[in-house]
Amino acid sequence: MNTTTTPAVYDAVVIGAGAGGLSAAARLVAVGRKVLVVESLDRVGGRASSEQIDGFTVNIGAIAIELGGVFEETFNLLNVPLDVREPSPATVFRIDGKVINVAKGGWGMLLGTFTKQAAKIGTKFADARAGDLPEAKMTTKEWLAQYTKNDTVHAIFRNLCAAIFAANADEVPARAFLTYFAVKGAFKRFGFCPRGTVGLWNDLADGIRKAGGEIWLGAPVSELHTQAGAATGVTVMKDGVATRVHARTVISNIGPRATVDLPGGEAFGAEYIQQAHGVPQPSANIVINFATQKRLIDVPGLVTFGKTRRLCNMGELTATCPELAPAGWYQYVAYAVPIPAIGPFDEKTEIEAGLQDLRDEFPGFDQAKMLSVRVMRDGWPAQRSCAGFDMPQTTPLVNLWHVGDAVKDYGDGGTQACAYTGREAARQAEAHLNAAPLEVVA
Repeated sequence: MNTTTTPAVYDAVVIGAGAGGLSAAARLVAVGRKVLVVESLDRVGGRASSEQIDGFTVNIGAIAIELGGVFEETFNLLNVPLDVREPSPATVFRIDGKVINVAKGGWGMLLGTFTKQAAKIGTKFADARAGDLPEAKMTTKEWLAQYTKNDTVHAIFRNLCAAIFAANADEVPARAFLTYFAVKGAFKRFGFCPRGTVGLWNDLADGIRKAGGEIWLGAPVSELHTQAGAATGVTVMKDGVATRVHARTVISNIGPRATVDLPGGEAFGAEYIQQAHGVPQPSANIVINFATQKRLIDVPGLVTFGKTRRLCNMGELTATCPELAPAGWYQYVAYAVPIPAIGPFDEKTEIEAGLQDLRDEFPGFDQAKMLSVRVMRDGWPAQRSCAGFDMPQTTPLVNLWHVGDAVKDYGDGGTQACAYTGREAARQAEAHLNAAPLEVVA
């Protein structure tokens, strides 16, 4: 195979244009670094992108974009507007056919309807905020069982775990659950992009390019190059040609496992390779996109359900973003998390369980137009690692860091978590570049 070599030496090459990769690239170009993002797909956004189906803009994975945090801060660094519309109320629960808005009453209002132990559970949330957390191996289901046996309460917690972490209550550590909901704060502000989630990534990608960064689409990495314990660059298939790219730092957004599995990945060492294959616990979900000509439920934000088989939450996107669907249609996305979410499961059985939940909740669902049913698992999971099973961002290569949802901050979740890893990787890359301004890349 013939290989060409780019004449430039990049300050950073970012492998993958998902939330973490684009966030890292944005922060580095914002401080004047020469950055190249390489992406194997023909679009940006990774597992939180969008596609066109029969005139509908259909989101592939994540839809809710958090406001007021590190994600929005990343856009602001490049003066890129964050095109997000915020629903109000943002989150409600639908239990036994009734909609419950917890925006004001919080956990006490929600749980107090179903168990006399609501105050005790609430106290444990307060204890968690003070740093008193369960031991690491206790699951959320085990933790909750100490305080209540109420089936509805257990169903609510299961579906909260499923909605946030794409895993079941007996798979998510209680410590991670409480860290997210009690310490980091639940029911945050979020919104939807009227052009589909990919619209946000296209905006950020344009901002990166305007600031001097480069983004190559349809350009998979075929080899990682290293020397003396450091990454020196990558070989990328660009326009059908193997192109050698030199870089002073490398940031990977494809997950630890896929990174060490690259040709040249043996430089990470056998112990680390074993960890990359064994520590992260990918979790799965089933994304059901459909549309109706009669509104199923008049709620603009996300609905989390009570007792269901697999369905955990759902949103009517056209309530805030009617542009996503042709006139006269209401467009929905529903998430069903399989049992188990971590490990093998039968797709046909799990999909049918989620669809039956929708039929039970909404009699009009039988007349829905099905747009897509996407099972996110294995190499393209809902989460590259369930919360509580993440790896560090650092690696044995002194100038290579991971970003994304396999290296999240403990108990974190969503695109905000990925943006946070992008910020941290950019900080470490910048520190490395400042410490070795005259290094020569071989």
